[in-house]
Amino acid sequence: MSLRPTLDFLLYDWLKVGQLGERERFADHSRETFDAVLDTCERIAREKYAPFNRLVDTEEPRFDGEKVILPRATHEAHRAYVESGMVSAAQDYEEGGMQLPYTIEAAANGFFAVASVSIGSSLLTKGNANLLMVHGTGAQKEVFARNEFAGRFTGTMCLSEPQAGSSLSDITTRAVPDGEGFEADPLGPRYRLKGNKMWISAGEHELSENIIHLVLAKIPGPDGKLIPGTRGISLFIVPKKLVGTDGRLTGERNDVALAGLNHKLGWRGTTNTLLNFGEGRYPVRGAPGAIGYLVGRPHEGLRCMFHMMNEARIGIGMAATSLGLAGYYASLDYARNRPQGRPVGPAGKDPSQPQIRIIEHADVKRMLLAQKSYCEGALALLLYCARLVDEQHTGTPEAADEARALLEVLTPIAKSWPSEFCLEANSLAIQIHGGYGYTRDFPVEQYWRDNRLNMIHEGTHGIQAADLLGRKVTMEGGRGLQLLAGRINATIERAIQRPELAAYANQLGQALQQVGAATQAAWATGDPGDALANAVPYMQAAGHLVLAWTWLDVLLAIPADAVREVAVHQGRMRAAAYFYRYELPRIDAWLQVVARRDRTCADMPEEAF
Repeated sequence: MSLRPTLDFLLYDWLKVGQLGERERFADHSRETFDAVLDTCERIAREKYAPFNRLVDTEEPRFDGEKVILPRATHEAHRAYVESGMVSAAQDYEEGGMQLPYTIEAAANGFFAVASVSIGSSLLTKGNANLLMVHGTGAQKEVFARNEFAGRFTGTMCLSEPQAGSSLSDITTRAVPDGEGFEADPLGPRYRLKGNKMWISAGEHELSENIIHLVLAKIPGPDGKLIPGTRGISLFIVPKKLVGTDGRLTGERNDVALAGLNHKLGWRGTTNTLLNFGEGRYPVRGAPGAIGYLVGRPHEGLRCMFHMMNEARIGIGMAATSLGLAGYYASLDYARNRPQGRPVGPAGKDPSQPQIRIIEHADVKRMLLAQKSYCEGALALLLYCARLVDEQHTGTPEAADEARALLEVLTPIAKSWPSEFCLEANSLAIQIHGGYGYTRDFPVEQYWRDNRLNMIHEGTHGIQAADLLGRKVTMEGGRGLQLLAGRINATIERAIQRPELAAYANQLGQALQQVGAATQAAWATGDPGDALANAVPYMQAAGHLVLAWTWLDVLLAIPADAVREVAVHQGRMRAAAYFYRYELPRIDAWLQVVARRDRTCADMPEEAF
């Protein structure tokens, strides 16, 4: 089974992406050019990624004392991706880009993630360069961002530290001015950094000429002490190898040293590193510390970095979704070909009768339908979010501001819901394979291992939930949530007019009321401790509401006379039916503890464990 037919339907029939060609920025594009991009990426993924997914899982990155060694297949896949132009696909023509809508870029990257998420598709490099295009100086754009888009350099984001984890207010990496005249460097105010960063994906490798690290660090105050909290954080460009203003390597190694490789459960094809900055292993220009260039203003580093983090969160949601789809396709193929058991009833008791394929068993259909409802629904949500990004950048001022507010609310859900429920889809894919699914003879165990990371990185599940209930649904007087409710109600009004969808519309309306009431009840005391005690159940319920809405909106793109006539549309109708009948009712239990501000977990004494 292929991802392409589902993408085509969601992009062209549901989101009407072809209409973006009417906007000035995308005037040179049409469905023909979009299809050419999708064709190219589908081919590269099929030829350079999919055949080596198991290889990069078993041949982990290793450090020989001088460099990190990756399989040749990884180098060839990276080269093919760079040569396709996808690193700079959404950039201006003047930047060597295609001015491609982000929606098409996100869809195209789905092919690579389904084929081998572990090999990667330069997600962090693009995010790194995009951040610099917004917050960097002219020289920083020219020397660093444009060389990342060209594929010469790759990029990382360096936030977490061993002692701080996700608590960025507790980072201790420090940056001090690099001598007199430090502000006059053409590449930006020059600092010396010293500290340690943990969990840095693609932090060391030989895939590119240089690695551009974006590093959060604190500038000491006049008393030499670090400013506490997040307000003291600044952002720095710290290249692995020093670069001149012409973009050429100077031949000097910066004081950025690999302290170790993390040996992971999954995503083994991508290096994950502990990096030491300024430890003195590579002394540079006769002074201690790694050289870094300030991005933006001092103490505004976290604001700048969120530009990259939000892009990464949508990318993680797409990665989780793609892995879920990969498992679904594998288990569907297995179920269609694996004979086992006989029909329920008298005929099934006759051992002389031939076995039936396991897809004919009701419980296997249940597990396949669950996967389909989770993964295809999540794919639609992620593409919808990507479409909002395009609206934010190219829509009217009013539409752009509305898209921004909607994305504030949807981004935590788009990152976290797929990472939880598409992981569950991978678990069901293993179950369908039975004992074989638990072995390395079949790919589904690797999909589960790869997907398990997505609930953790780019902000853990709990952090995303606290962000959603603690900030996003209340910011700007709750405007983002109100806009979302408005779009859900618009879908309900359209669906109520179609007899086959009316029951879902009514059920969705009730769920919307429940989430709205629970949101108000959670904050009734005004105490964040009460409200956030059940932030994760709130996010699960809000996510189920959003997915149910997404499914209903997708069904509205199916012509009424084609619902029962076309098998693929019937499949979408059944997947939505599964979600509404088996999944959406689960929000009752989640929202009960939210609305009651239940403190069962928050008040559990440590000694009672």
